[in-house]
Amino acid sequence: QVQLVESGGGVVQAGGSLRLSCAASGRTFGSDVMGWFRQAPRKEREFVAAINRDGYVTLYADFVKGRFTISRDNAKNTVYLQMNSLKPEDTAAYHCAAGASVLIRAPTAYNYWGQGTQVTVSS
Repeated sequence: QVQLVESGGGVVQAGGSLRLSCAASGRTFGSDVMGWFRQAPRKEREFVAAINRDGYVTLYADFVKGRFTISRDNAKNTVYLQMNSLKPEDTAAYHCAAGASVLIRAPTAYNYWGQGTQVTVSS
């Protein structure tokens, strides 16, 4: 079992930055592909980014390329999402996910989910 706790969300003006963190516990963190997803009201959950076990390979949704960076610190059992140049359309609850065996966009491939942290970008 893996427990995931996100933090770092908040309210920011368009063009601003936020850094999300996801602290993992429960089993060997370094064995999991980790991902970030987001869900806005009345919309489906969508893939944002994923990172492989050692942190050297990443995958991004097209709409965040060049603005967001995913990283991980296996010694701290934590994965991060640095978000720059935020836009109002980035407003959503951001969820950390774990348990996928490969870098993949499909949420069904991830077995463990955090409760989410809200990001609100004002125009």
